[in-house]
Amino acid sequence: MNDKPLVSIIINNYNYDQFLRTAIDSALSQTYPLTEVIVVDDGSTDSSREQIASYQNKIIPVLKKNGGQASAFNAGFAVSKGEIILFLDSDDYLFPYAADQITNVWHPDLSKVHYKLQAVDASGESLNFLHPSGQLASGEVWRILLRDGIYTTPPTSGNAFAKKALDKIFPIPEDEFPKNKRGTETYMQSQVPFFGDVVAMEEPLGAYRIHGGNKTALSGTVDGQWIRKLVEHDLMQQRLLRCRATELGHEVPSDLERRHIAYLWSRLASLRLDPQNHPIPSDQAITLMSWGLHILVRQAGSNLKRSCLFGLWFLWVGVMPLPVAKPAIIWLFSPQARPNFLKTIRSLVNA
Repeated sequence: MNDKPLVSIIINNYNYDQFLRTAIDSALSQTYPLTEVIVVDDGSTDSSREQIASYQNKIIPVLKKNGGQASAFNAGFAVSKGEIILFLDSDDYLFPYAADQITNVWHPDLSKVHYKLQAVDASGESLNFLHPSGQLASGEVWRILLRDGIYTTPPTSGNAFAKKALDKIFPIPEDEFPKNKRGTETYMQSQVPFFGDVVAMEEPLGAYRIHGGNKTALSGTVDGQWIRKLVEHDLMQQRLLRCRATELGHEVPSDLERRHIAYLWSRLASLRLDPQNHPIPSDQAITLMSWGLHILVRQAGSNLKRSCLFGLWFLWVGVMPLPVAKPAIIWLFSPQARPNFLKTIRSLVNA
């Protein structure tokens, strides 16, 4: 086993005492023996610190004042010793074989391994879908980033990063992401692929918990404010990508912000739901619709049924009155809200 890499599992926690023990126990229960478990508590005011203390020397505790997820990641990474780094959100948990499966495919030239997560509710019951739903990107993902500006990847708990890749981008600038969880996540995911290949595992290696404290579209919450934050997040991701790619000598497409339909459908949905507060004042519905259709026509050869379905969505949301367009917006962003007939159509499209 001496040639096997050490895996550092860094659990970041803030006031999630109802979930924390499950996360820690899942990290300690890994069948892979070469692991260290670091628990960073970011100034919790609930019983989290008492729970952390009960583990004594089984974990490495890092207790700090509240500073946000970026500062928690920095603090955990600073004390880690592993070649492979997992950042586990304290409301999520790993399956026992996760580290084993990751190390089975690991090699020194990787920047990360990412894997699907099983969506569960607050009590840990399966919601019967995996997150994310699409096929994960693999290989030279940096090329996909320069082509499309985005790639399919899971949230934080679904990634195992190479320490040598994180060394290139840490510490995370805490003043830029003081309380922004998604920003911290995106900071890593949009830059790490430039420092090595990515391996994708479609098998779920952990659970992504959906509960009242982390309301997302996955739980059915879709409104103008939520969509607007998505667009703002996309703009931040594009900025991070441009900066890192330029620094490394890569040419970045001038139209990066409209090279992927995910960027465009978020902008169109935001503009339709809340035009007064839309982050990009120059946007027009007809223009966003035409850009989206152009991409789908270009991609039609790879999946004609999918292109037709999303093309219909762009046409519907782009031209229909808001009361008629709004259900289509909700159904796109919230899998749980989709009626059965639409789920059937989606399964036929993906068949």
